[in-house]
Amino acid sequence: MHDSKCAIMLRTLTLNFLTALVATASLFGFSACAPLPDREANQSVVDDDRLTLGDSFLSGFYSYDGELEKPGVLLKSEPLEDRQSNPGAGTNIRLLYSSTDGLGGEDLLPVSGVLFLPEGAAPVGGWPLMAWTHGTVGIADVCAPSWDGRQMQDKEHLEFWLKQGFAVVASDYQGLGTRGTHPYLATRPEAFSNLDIIRAVQSGGFSVSKKVLLFGQSQGAGAAVASAAYAREYAPELAIVGVVATGVPFFSPEALVALQESRPRDVPDPLLAYNLLALALVQLTDANFRLEEYVSERAMPIALAIRETCHKQVRTRVVQEGLTYNQTFKHPPSEHLVKAFARMGYSTLGLRVPLFVGTGGMDRDTPLRMQAALVKRACAAGTQVTAAYYPELDHRGVVPASTADSLSFVRAAFSGDPIEGNCEALPY
Repeated sequence: MHDSKCAIMLRTLTLNFLTALVATASLFGFSACAPLPDREANQSVVDDDRLTLGDSFLSGFYSYDGELEKPGVLLKSEPLEDRQSNPGAGTNIRLLYSSTDGLGGEDLLPVSGVLFLPEGAAPVGGWPLMAWTHGTVGIADVCAPSWDGRQMQDKEHLEFWLKQGFAVVASDYQGLGTRGTHPYLATRPEAFSNLDIIRAVQSGGFSVSKKVLLFGQSQGAGAAVASAAYAREYAPELAIVGVVATGVPFFSPEALVALQESRPRDVPDPLLAYNLLALALVQLTDANFRLEEYVSERAMPIALAIRETCHKQVRTRVVQEGLTYNQTFKHPPSEHLVKAFARMGYSTLGLRVPLFVGTGGMDRDTPLRMQAALVKRACAAGTQVTAAYYPELDHRGVVPASTADSLSFVRAAFSGDPIEGNCEALPY
């Protein structure tokens, strides 16, 4: 096939996938609304007048009316409840801190998160600090991990690192729990939120190290990579020593083709729940987008559910109601997708710190070809990459399985020992 024909095919496939990614965004109204009930209230809130895609937020601890002078300042803290705490932690703290709006890049806003400290006395210099960036939970404020708690696998994963003697700090991300809408998959807001919670904890009187390692899964893997990329300009004072990413997304043209080829179009597909979340970013960044012009009447109730329902419930509902790709979209909103797509990439893949990437061969959420494309681009950009491949594991399974390999990487990164990487002999 001639190069020109290949290019045309690639562009077509890319636009088809991007259509799926964004074809659900205008579902949500942005009218002003009252805040959600205080944290003592029932999490399952269904009052549409109080839940629109805009200014709904968890009141109480998650609101802040004081002046914000600069990013990375601890605003307040409190102990977590039992259901929000993590096994293996001797101290469980909810945090509210200042950060920069990653969409606009200038205004300051409050963001929430947590700090888990290991049991026992901290070593000299403080507990070595790891910054965890979580995977997809949804955009509804009640989905914020500091409020809703974490899925068991994440709790077990963080427990592993706590028992190894590492402190864990974790942002909810901009707009999750706090005022505003979470800009799902936009990497700059994720990075700013992550870098600023590190600043807040390191300057907040907690016994943690100045060195910090970034680690995350799925959406959080992208956030960890983005944090390392943006740190050189946004937070150059932070002593970041490395990045661990599992199930990392990469929205290159090649990777989008891989996703398009792996997606069924006429069978119920739980991955459509990702599409419905991503479309909220389109509405945040493109005021002219109208969801009802693109999303079918059948899909609309499920799409609207993301205002008040967490990702796992939306994913389940897609399957229960038999929703397929072909039944979801009237026609592709390709012209609107480009703006959102640009916010999902990385400012650079030439990182100044070593990068560990764990990939499952059975991963459908972020397929092998998507992750391999990121690794190869990062290697070409000069990043010292350690790529670990687990052929029989899926998107979730790679998380616990990779710790046997990533632990030595993490320890070497903190101690300053050489990490050679394997860019010259990648496992895929």
